[in-house]
Amino acid sequence: MTTNLSAPCMWMRGGTSKGGYFLKSDLPADTAERDAFLLAVMGSPDPVQIDGMGGADPLTSKVAVVSKSTREGIDVDYLFLQVFVDQAIVTDAQNCGNILAGIGPFAIERGLVAPSAQETRVAIYMENTGQVAVATVQTPGGKVTYTGTAAIDGVPGTHAPVPLEFRDTAGSSCGALLPTGNAVDVVNGVAVTLIDNGMPCVVMNAEDLGITGYEDRDWLDNATDLKAKIEAIRLIVGPMMNLGDVKEKSVPKMMLVAPPRNGGAVTVRSFIPHRAHATIGVLGAVSVATACLIPGSPAADVASIPEGTRKTLSVEHPTGEMSCVLETDESGQVRTAALLRTARKLMDGVVFG
Repeated sequence: MTTNLSAPCMWMRGGTSKGGYFLKSDLPADTAERDAFLLAVMGSPDPVQIDGMGGADPLTSKVAVVSKSTREGIDVDYLFLQVFVDQAIVTDAQNCGNILAGIGPFAIERGLVAPSAQETRVAIYMENTGQVAVATVQTPGGKVTYTGTAAIDGVPGTHAPVPLEFRDTAGSSCGALLPTGNAVDVVNGVAVTLIDNGMPCVVMNAEDLGITGYEDRDWLDNATDLKAKIEAIRLIVGPMMNLGDVKEKSVPKMMLVAPPRNGGAVTVRSFIPHRAHATIGVLGAVSVATACLIPGSPAADVASIPEGTRKTLSVEHPTGEMSCVLETDESGQVRTAALLRTARKLMDGVVFG
């Protein structure tokens, strides 16, 4: 599939994902034309994406569209697009907190934000959900650096830290933190928490699905019966979460939780939504960590929760952990969420569709 188009593009790793970062002005204004171009860039639809830049995995078939913001107090607007691997679908139905980690560095490199002497805070409006995140980018001497000592599970080596602070993420896609108003709903005989604190998620006890919650990614991806049970629940809860028919949508994400094994708060096996995640998405981790603080929820039943109004919850996943820092008010409601990510520029040039 070719479109005879080309565009300037920076390929970046953001958190545990990677993809193409574009200025909005460099892409076709027509949505259908833009999507056709991005499908061609990634090489979709094709399970191996051999004729494009995609890496045959949802985690490596992602796009960020960035523009200078006209909103008060905001530096840049960020639209996330998930390019499906084996289907001709480009969707903006979700956000991506991993790709978000590269937005601040990209904005500075493209001249949308003026760097400070040591570190630069970049306020980012996430168009998919209407929420705001603030990224702190290391800019010694007024230039972005990707070199540092910060390490995150799922990424080899160390890099410059990119702390992300999320503001007002509750109900980002579903209209409320708990779109049904319930801490627990029962769907197909399984107790679930339907939650959206930056990412629509369905949180379930792994044991209720007949597994331990400690299985590896390959085992989960080959568990046909398990995946059928999970998908049946997902299709039912879509309308309950104000997401409508989710058959061809990438949300909600499906989260199977179990007690922690390595000193964390909770163990998670994440489906995004049809393939098992090698780690867990940033905003998915925030939503699961928040679910751990909801009394009576499947997550709270298995989680180990620290004391205090400022809690660091380590969310264990197949290849490590992701720590979420949640601040709560006196009633226990989550006020802010922050995570540590890293990013790295991989290529800057022109990509062809």
